[in-house]
Amino acid sequence: MKTVFAAALAALAFAAPVMAQNTAPDGSKAFGIKPYVGILGGVHGVDRSTLSSPQSGRFYGEVIEGVGGINIPLGPVFVGAEGHIARGFRDIEWEYGAKGRFGFRAGDSGLIFASAGYKWIEARQGRGFADQRGWVYGLGVEVGPRDIGLGGITGRAGPRIRLQVETLEWNSLRPMAGVVFHF
Repeated sequence: MKTVFAAALAALAFAAPVMAQNTAPDGSKAFGIKPYVGILGGVHGVDRSTLSSPQSGRFYGEVIEGVGGINIPLGPVFVGAEGHIARGFRDIEWEYGAKGRFGFRAGDSGLIFASAGYKWIEARQGRGFADQRGWVYGLGVEVGPRDIGLGGITGRAGPRIRLQVETLEWNSLRPMAGVVFHF
């Protein structure tokens, strides 16, 4: 907990000198509310021994996820909140949850972020384990067209490619990739 608190203080101290600026390093407005929606796909694998299951092996399934949220830029850094719902396959019926995000703005429209929140997983019936819930932690990046050499296709708003990985209670791995549309 002390580490998280120290990291938050360091981020605020880093952002303090730029709070008087009207623009971020990429030329966009330094402050505001930036909504977004997106769709991602990936897999979620959990060790069943951590799920109080009588079966051994892995709790595993592909997921297609819809996300929506807001980012609040603070100069070269940002904070935000995000909700999601995912339709699962194999062992997973549904996943849903909410999390906070914080990180750095990179390049013209990119983001490098960490996230933390809470997730619920509804297990597919007849697979030998119960529904799960717990804390989720993650890391990710988003890159826009200008960041990968396709300037002129869109402005700072528009589509971004997102790559992220999350863990549920440090017992799972959930890599995801998709497209996020910023407004």
